[in-house]
Amino acid sequence: MSNFHPNRFSPFIMALCVVVGLVIGTFYANKFSGNRLNIINSGSSRLNNLLHIIDDQYVDTVDIDELVEKAMPQILSELDPHSVYVSAKDVQTANDDLKGSFSGVGIEFTIRQDTIHVENVIKDGPSEKAGLLAGDKIVSIDGKPFVGKVVTEEEAKHRLKGPKDTKVKIGVLRYGENKPKEFTVTRGDITMHSVSATYMLNDSTGYIRIKNFGEMTYAEMVGALANLSVEGFQNLVIDLRDNNGGYLEAATQMANEFLPKDRLIVYTQGRKSPRMNYKSDGRGVFQKLPIVVLINEGSASAAEIFAGAIQDNDRGMVIGRRSFGKGLVQKQIEFPDGSMIRLTVARYYTPSGRCIQKPYVLGDGADYEHDLLSRYQHGEYFSQDSIKHTGPKYYTSLGRVVYGGGGITPDIFVPEDTVNITSYYKEAVMSGLILQFAYAFTDTNRPKMTSYSDMPELIDYLARQNLVEQFADYAAGNGLKRRNLLIQKSHSLLEKYINSRIVYNMLDEQAWNEYINKDDKTIQTAIEVFRKNESYPKPPQNGEKPHSKRSTPTPQ
Repeated sequence: MSNFHPNRFSPFIMALCVVVGLVIGTFYANKFSGNRLNIINSGSSRLNNLLHIIDDQYVDTVDIDELVEKAMPQILSELDPHSVYVSAKDVQTANDDLKGSFSGVGIEFTIRQDTIHVENVIKDGPSEKAGLLAGDKIVSIDGKPFVGKVVTEEEAKHRLKGPKDTKVKIGVLRYGENKPKEFTVTRGDITMHSVSATYMLNDSTGYIRIKNFGEMTYAEMVGALANLSVEGFQNLVIDLRDNNGGYLEAATQMANEFLPKDRLIVYTQGRKSPRMNYKSDGRGVFQKLPIVVLINEGSASAAEIFAGAIQDNDRGMVIGRRSFGKGLVQKQIEFPDGSMIRLTVARYYTPSGRCIQKPYVLGDGADYEHDLLSRYQHGEYFSQDSIKHTGPKYYTSLGRVVYGGGGITPDIFVPEDTVNITSYYKEAVMSGLILQFAYAFTDTNRPKMTSYSDMPELIDYLARQNLVEQFADYAAGNGLKRRNLLIQKSHSLLEKYINSRIVYNMLDEQAWNEYINKDDKTIQTAIEVFRKNESYPKPPQNGEKPHSKRSTPTPQ
């Protein structure tokens, strides 16, 4: 009789089946999923394990949250130049500039010698109502001293901004007084304007300068156009120089105002983001208005979208220098702790198919940041022939050639004006001494200059002050050696820069723009284009056949 009992081996057989099942399941899961999820889980597990090991075994106490805060930007920097991490305490500040308003005390300030100097008190704002004046030096906030190394722009904004209707005590030292005064300011809504200047360049040409693209940009532009209509404008210059961009929607709304129906404005596309087209709806009021767009190396993102839409649709002329080349689309993703990331999910393409984004090397942020300096050094700011186009040719609606490879290359190139620039002038500008001198002069002479309510009157007063000579003495006392021949050669440049900063300190951005635009070669070129009736681009005349086919690049 056999002594074999089947139940004796049952546990072993069941365990073997489980192991075999796991092996087979893992094989097929890896085979058909490409092992992608496993890689992600493995990577995240290693990060979690590393943090746990550090917290559990490291020789000193470590703030794990702080460690993660420092690691997040480093991880994102390995992706591209514009994917960024924003800590919870910086989220509000990061969003304020584009939202069109924020809650604060209503001042513009600069930091000199570790002290906040109030440059401007916003009209009808909380600080004006409380009694603060331009020229005041802030020495304490909420009863605590605020001077010295602790004074940074970030820390100042953190202490002065806050929820609407909350109060903050601000101690100031006023010019001519020995003892600080304390003011209680009730925070309120502060409007941030995108349109910094609107006026007539001549009897027929209107001018609008837009410094960024925020939530209220389109509404402000429509208001500016209405004001120019009252003035009887027949042509329009839109100045986007040094506009670093902002919201896509603001740019498309603006372009829609000038384009006929069903014109492509821009499209976006990415690996996980299907192509999305943004087209004009034909409701724009100024579809036939002659228009010129001004750009330079500081024009980026939404500014490039607008300029590219006007250029590729042959709607107007783009004048200036090649734009920055920021064409990556970020999606804002928030974390439970209030922090967020802005992750690149797609690229912008102009109507002709050009990718706006300039080339970059993964993980090499320094090279990307120094691109503008590299352009300057190889002469791109001074010669159109020095522009390096790395992308293929594309074609506008009329068949004109435009180039990819990053940024928008203008239809008419205007070089940077280098006449009368000397080494002395460069050092005076780069050292910040002109800014410091202009503010010191403003601070000392503010009581006299408050009687000049418009820019021409103020400039007449400044012309009698021999400011260049005063600056030379000031600069010599602060480490910049006096060089009389160079000062004489750069006299007009020094005078204009000094005057412009004092005008900005005493009046407003509108007056500042009007002053710096006087004799501006780019604006003069725009006016000449209108005079010759050349604001609408023409088809190629050099024998090259017009192209209607547009390239559509494969998303990278």
